[in-house]
Amino acid sequence: MTTSGEIRVGIIGAGYISTWHADALRATRSARLVAVCDTSASAAKGFSASYGIEAFTSLDDMIAAGAVDAVHICTPPHLHHGIALQCISAGLHVLVEKPVAMSGDETAQIEAAAQAANVRFAPGHNFLGIPAYARLKRLIADGKLGKISTADITWAFPLGPLRAGPYGIWLMRETKNLLLELAPHLFAFAQDLFGPVEILHLETSKPVALPGGGTRPQAIRLMARAGEVDVNFTLSLVETHDDRSVLLRGSSAMARLDYANDVLTIAAPNSSDLVLNPLRAELCQSWQHLREGTRNALTQLTSLNQKSPYGLSFRGLCAEVYGAIAESRPTDPRFSGASAVAIMHSLDAALALMPADPKPKKPRGKPKPDTIVIGGTGFIGRALTRKLVERGHDVRVLSRGSTGPFNDIANHVETYAASLSDEVALTESMQGIKYVYNLAKSLDTTWEAALENDVGTALRVARAAQAAGVERLVYTGTIASYDMSDPGVTITEDTAFGDMGDRNIYARSKAECERRLMQMHRNEGLPLVIARPAIVIGVGGPLQHWGIGRWHGAGAIRLWGRGHHVLPFALIDDTAEALVRMIEVAEAVGESFNLAGEPMFSARGYFDAIHEALGARIKVSSGPLWPFYAADAVKFFLKTKALRRKGLDRPSLKDWKSRAHFSRFDNTKAKQVLGWQPEPDMSRFVDKAIVQANLLGF
Repeated sequence: MTTSGEIRVGIIGAGYISTWHADALRATRSARLVAVCDTSASAAKGFSASYGIEAFTSLDDMIAAGAVDAVHICTPPHLHHGIALQCISAGLHVLVEKPVAMSGDETAQIEAAAQAANVRFAPGHNFLGIPAYARLKRLIADGKLGKISTADITWAFPLGPLRAGPYGIWLMRETKNLLLELAPHLFAFAQDLFGPVEILHLETSKPVALPGGGTRPQAIRLMARAGEVDVNFTLSLVETHDDRSVLLRGSSAMARLDYANDVLTIAAPNSSDLVLNPLRAELCQSWQHLREGTRNALTQLTSLNQKSPYGLSFRGLCAEVYGAIAESRPTDPRFSGASAVAIMHSLDAALALMPADPKPKKPRGKPKPDTIVIGGTGFIGRALTRKLVERGHDVRVLSRGSTGPFNDIANHVETYAASLSDEVALTESMQGIKYVYNLAKSLDTTWEAALENDVGTALRVARAAQAAGVERLVYTGTIASYDMSDPGVTITEDTAFGDMGDRNIYARSKAECERRLMQMHRNEGLPLVIARPAIVIGVGGPLQHWGIGRWHGAGAIRLWGRGHHVLPFALIDDTAEALVRMIEVAEAVGESFNLAGEPMFSARGYFDAIHEALGARIKVSSGPLWPFYAADAVKFFLKTKALRRKGLDRPSLKDWKSRAHFSRFDNTKAKQVLGWQPEPDMSRFVDKAIVQANLLGF
């Protein structure tokens, strides 16, 4: 520990979940975030720059440096066990994201090692740290609910990767991973409230077909018993209304904890007569919802949105774990290693009841790739890869992982692990390759990070392609780089992007990538083609497409603008066809193409079509864009002045109007040069974009 008494903490793994841990640690009195470790140098550097901490790319180096007293392990779950044991053997406290390991036995090994080394091991069951859960436990302890007989613990929240990918991530590799990823949240509540969970029955439903073969269930239900309480666990992962809740039925009252929103309400009988009884009951519920909503709104407002319910859950977790270490007292059972072991043994029992995944068929032949697709496991990349195979190409898909959604065509597609930050490895991967597609993108929050992760990557890929002597490099930019704020303008490939200084970082960085790549084409002969996909929809795409508006769950969207102007939609199959033609047509070299389909419908027309085709009425709201801009401006001021953050993109009204896609697109060039023929028939377009796309998942 440091001389100040603070526990120095490092984070292992710089992915999405790590930012929540980092923000919580910065708010924890007895801990200080000092380091991050990730095997990706760019990820580690970007994370360290955001938080002003030291960056490592090797766990051995971080341990040898003596930089930390504790670590948060936020890597993919199958790596947790080995990393935890290594850190414990070095005398470090470990907090491990759920699932803490792949089995109860592995978890027990971590706990035994921690006990032997006299260090702490805590599971990252963050939802047990929200304030409303502490209030629920006090109600139970005070007997306000009476004797509890049954509990329903639910996770009903859409899981996009089931229907739109990416499919190569750990979560999607096996059916059991869905349960390993999500069930610890549910089991942790039951374990903490009532005792060890005994699994009685499991069933799955609503299967969804995966690209490449196989299915995954989108609903899992378990019957269980914990102590004297009968417990029903429900996982629903289709496009559904968000219901992440714990419902307890007691002899005196019923309590419902909405743990995603930090809301606790109680339903209890009252002593009024038959006439006033229903009124009092509903008024009581209304008052409680008003109280909870007002409290949460004020909390987020006064904290500059730093205390969202999800953020508070991590703060509660960290406050307890590091408070116990600093005060040399036992960790609360919610976050103890013993509870983690019990939860994982219950998960073992549930997994034993899960249907086994069929073994994938072995490919009959080995691919002989002539084409590389970078970003081939994404929405457009998957469709492009399959279209290339249809055209007679064998494809090498570059990915950080070793698996992809191509089991059914594995004799024509190979997945190749290569880091986009390693130019030597990229060059090696392109040996003997004729065509390279770069569909990679980086969603950075600062311009400096975008220059490294997006622009830098595009240039490394281009230099590697030049060194390997490829015949064609197709780079995917975005129509978002255009100024689309003027309804009176029709955009063609001759339309300039204009001043990008007041545009969002994504649009700006993609434009910068294009500029530098075209310089390489003119000066060095880079055989470049630029594609700018529009709003791509269809099979394999998500319902919640953020190119249309801001989504609030699966059932509500706030459009960018009023939603009456025609949007530049394009079918995924048409987009993939255009991309393939870019390596087939010699005249495409040195050119750019805007891949917007034929004019079909507005945003409101799109959601009307969804209602007519699927029977789902999504709540659509709209209005002027200046409130978005005003809110963005206030956030920018607070982040830069109050929170001292640097490198953020400055908001502009023009940028917000561009998100609405007010300007129309002329796709004549793609038709004339590439011979492209996007779908012109409205009924066929709707069938492909909505019906066949299975937007709701069921």
